[in-house]
Amino acid sequence: MKKRLRELLSEVLPPEDLACVYNSYDIIGDIAVVRLTPASEKYSRAIAEAVMSVHKNVKTMLAQKGPVHGDFRLRRLEWVAGENKTIVVHKECGCTFSVDVAECYFSPRLMHERMRIVEQVRHGEVLVNMFAGLGCFSIIIAKHSNVFRAYSIDVNPVAFRFMRENVRKNGVYGKVIPLLGDAKQVIGNRLAHVADRVLMPLPEKALEYLPTALLALKKSGGLIHYYDFEYANKNESPVERVKSKVVERLYHLDVDFVVQLGRIVRTTGPNRHQVVLDIRVNSYGQKHFAHENVL
Repeated sequence: MKKRLRELLSEVLPPEDLACVYNSYDIIGDIAVVRLTPASEKYSRAIAEAVMSVHKNVKTMLAQKGPVHGDFRLRRLEWVAGENKTIVVHKECGCTFSVDVAECYFSPRLMHERMRIVEQVRHGEVLVNMFAGLGCFSIIIAKHSNVFRAYSIDVNPVAFRFMRENVRKNGVYGKVIPLLGDAKQVIGNRLAHVADRVLMPLPEKALEYLPTALLALKKSGGLIHYYDFEYANKNESPVERVKSKVVERLYHLDVDFVVQLGRIVRTTGPNRHQVVLDIRVNSYGQKHFAHENVL
């Protein structure tokens, strides 16, 4: 973002209304997505004009009404200005992604995190992406590393269709394998003990699916990139709060592991953060295998 939204609107809105405006927005291809509150809705046209005056490439302005919701993590969007569309082509890290922003989850704010993972992937690794969406993590990894194969799972049939298109568009057919279905069933039926590295970029369900991530790892162990949302007050560490519940869960499953890194990926609201833990799993014992047998 070239400018924060309140700065753009400081000469247009009265100060008491300016405080009701979310300060950040997403640019996805040539679509701008701005989250509006009931108090800021009446300024939607002014907000659109401000954003489009700074981002000359933006052809569509959409308003997000409320938080991401549902199993497919969708935004409730309304057209505000420009072309009335939701399908767009977005470019990131030398890759091109087709996306329907109304029917698929996508966040451009994870670009740096995607590249951070790329830098860790070693030659010949097998990757399982449990919540792949459009395939962004998997495709960027396939383009910028020597990963052998990236199995990319998503339960949303629309996201799966776009993932297949994006695999073809970016020339990674055979390296990125799109799979439609719930990660628990797909891994239990087809991908047990195949992965050197597992991605879990669905914070809402990460703790629930942690045993399934272990099942995907090779019996010799591997790495799990675990993402979660966490509230934390000013004097609390969101990373430590996430680490505490994950450590407790892994001890319960009799896992030998080390949390190699914990960091805040981004702030998503007042005192709310997205956190990632990089977890090195060395082995997992009988308690996990007992759980595995009932998946």
